Amino acid sequence: MLPSPDVSLPDSQPAAPLPAPAEAHELPFPSAFDPRLFTPGPLTTSLAVKQAMLHDIGAWDAPIRAIIREIRDGLLRAAGVGREAGWEATLMQGSGTFGVESALGSLTPRQGQVALVTNGAYGERLVKIARMLGLDVVVVSFAENEPADAATVASVLAAHPGAHTLGMVHCETTTGLANDLQAVGRAVRAAGRTFLVDAMSSFGAYPIDLETAGIDVLVSSANKCIEGVPGFSFVLARRSLLESALAGHWARSHSLDLADQWRGFEQSGKFRFTPPTQVLLAFRQALREFFAEGGVTARAARYQANHRTLTAGMRELGFVAYLPETRMSHIITTYLCPADPRYDFDVFYGKLAQRGMVIYPGKVSRAQCFRIGNIGRLYPRDMEALLHAIAAVAGEMGFAPGSGGR
Repeated sequence: MLPSPDVSLPDSQPAAPLPAPAEAHELPFPSAFDPRLFTPGPLTTSLAVKQAMLHDIGAWDAPIRAIIREIRDGLLRAAGVGREAGWEATLMQGSGTFGVESALGSLTPRQGQVALVTNGAYGERLVKIARMLGLDVVVVSFAENEPADAATVASVLAAHPGAHTLGMVHCETTTGLANDLQAVGRAVRAAGRTFLVDAMSSFGAYPIDLETAGIDVLVSSANKCIEGVPGFSFVLARRSLLESALAGHWARSHSLDLADQWRGFEQSGKFRFTPPTQVLLAFRQALREFFAEGGVTARAARYQANHRTLTAGMRELGFVAYLPETRMSHIITTYLCPADPRYDFDVFYGKLAQRGMVIYPGKVSRAQCFRIGNIGRLYPRDMEALLHAIAAVAGEMGFAPGSGGR
């Protein structure tokens, strides 16, 4: 008899010792302990999430089907919607970008246009994906430090009656800017269009009311605010849209056919192709921890506390934020690189990494920046540790944090 998916699977024999690294400096960290990741993903995860991956499990057996069902139901619960209201959760192998491409390529008709909001690198990635899929794209462009304006969106949709879908990134992790889902969603719904949201870095960290925001498709991934590990993305979509995609043969890819993937889950409970088994085990544990913590309300509160600790400390050290606080999300914060010639990001990054603190390079097109994430299994005490490390490294390098941005 197959074991229950909740049963720990013991090793059948002692594990062989791992070979020593070829070079002592293969990893930029001073010990075997994991670093703390102040990034937008992959993230710092709990010990239990890591331990959940220490099992082999068959790709087609009953336990994996039960795990997939628990994850799909859990994602709908996390979103505050249900199957009875016409919503479905579909998992797709690969990173969040795979999920975005599967949604754009599967849930938009072969005829017509898509309108895509851009105010950062990830909005631009939506445009690139859509164009490579052969979609007719209308770009709704804003500056990297400006949130999307709902009136402008409404005007563009009125001028392009053939645009089936409006796509937008919720939290643009280029800068940490958060777009207003409610305002833009109202404009999309009033125009009678489909609203597709890339909520990669915000799902699980922001309370998102899919119905009141008029969202039809939401995409995120395992290694973001649910605090799992990389390996699959997921799409929450209205069942009616998935059914239309199947009936109309909208998909532009076989392996990334989201509607067919959903049909496969419904018919057999399985992935169409090899599933990321260990990643699923980890994500199930992460989802359980998410609900045990108190769901999105508690997780948002923890991330907000991290953000407050970080921004206050960085301001005290003299670093200059790229965005005003009124436009910041509590996901990731972007800082201008000091203009002091003694500052060098690679050296700065490396010295922090040696202390077990990993930050993120910048991605703003017209300014030199670096980014610090507030999400993952991190707490204000971790942000305080990072601030102490940043102060020490700035002292070692001899640069003045408040020397202006460049």
